[in-house]
Amino acid sequence: MQHNDPRLNLILDWLRNTLQLDVQSLEPASADASFRRYFRASVLEHGEPVTRIVMDAPPAHEDIRPFLRIDQHLAACGVHVPHIYDYSIEHGLMLLEDLGNTPYLAALQKASPNTVDTLYGDALRALLHLQSCPSADLPAYDRPKLSSEMQLFDHWYLRQHLGLCLNDDDLKLINSTYAQLAARALTQPQGFVHRDYHSRNLMLTLDHPPGIIDFQDAVHGPITYDLASLLRDSYIEWPEEQVEAWLRQHHHALQQSQPDIPAWEQFKTDFDWMSAQRHLKVLGIFARLHHRDGKSGYLADLPLTLRNLHRSLAPYPEFADFIDWLNQHGCARP
Repeated sequence: MQHNDPRLNLILDWLRNTLQLDVQSLEPASADASFRRYFRASVLEHGEPVTRIVMDAPPAHEDIRPFLRIDQHLAACGVHVPHIYDYSIEHGLMLLEDLGNTPYLAALQKASPNTVDTLYGDALRALLHLQSCPSADLPAYDRPKLSSEMQLFDHWYLRQHLGLCLNDDDLKLINSTYAQLAARALTQPQGFVHRDYHSRNLMLTLDHPPGIIDFQDAVHGPITYDLASLLRDSYIEWPEEQVEAWLRQHHHALQQSQPDIPAWEQFKTDFDWMSAQRHLKVLGIFARLHHRDGKSGYLADLPLTLRNLHRSLAPYPEFADFIDWLNQHGCARP
């Protein structure tokens, strides 16, 4: 630990003096793409060592109240999210249950085919449960939000990362693509959307796997969004026939539990177009993390994200001109 880090000193003071915990150690647990950091605290309770996770979310940059609200909402729905032991809105600190140190990504990278199928089966069942939670009070994943996310692609990926100068014809084609994708997203059944339901935000747990984290940006939106995050992940890749098998499995389960789920062909198209929207956004975010925030590790995830964009749009003649444009401007499928 860096003891000259004022936030670390604040955390230790909060744990030891405000919460009266017997802290034995405090070590980095993880960081994410925002200003949030996570630490694993080892504490003694009744003489026994236990671990807790400390979320450090500097109030100047982050607001822990959405996490607090969504965590409590999901826990009430029976979803496996971290228990909150204590928090300080003033200081941007939260003491959470430790869901372990094995994200799905690490488990999947060394799993056998049977284990992979089990892990995705668990993740899809958890997602079905998540999608049954009330979401009408959440912010709407509306057209302006969907569109502004896609605009990260032309601003950060095309202009900043690739150095392209976009003319009026380029922008007309790009904006027409955005409009088609946003319109399709809004015609889908709507429900609870985690927004980052992927292999880095699912934790391998002994009880009720997986544990689910990083849900603070949840919205009321398209039912295929979290499926696109999970099955067309920017961090791990599966054959398309396997992705389709998992997608059919979830489609069938949704049809059993919700009345307005469309037939397979429409659902598959919804999924593909939603996946394209997400990956346009993610390309922009990864480029922004590099160019603005100095987090260059995400550059390694650009090729898979670009492949996911292409495989999402390739089956649809509506996007043939856009795919040609991508190929001509340095965005070909790697």
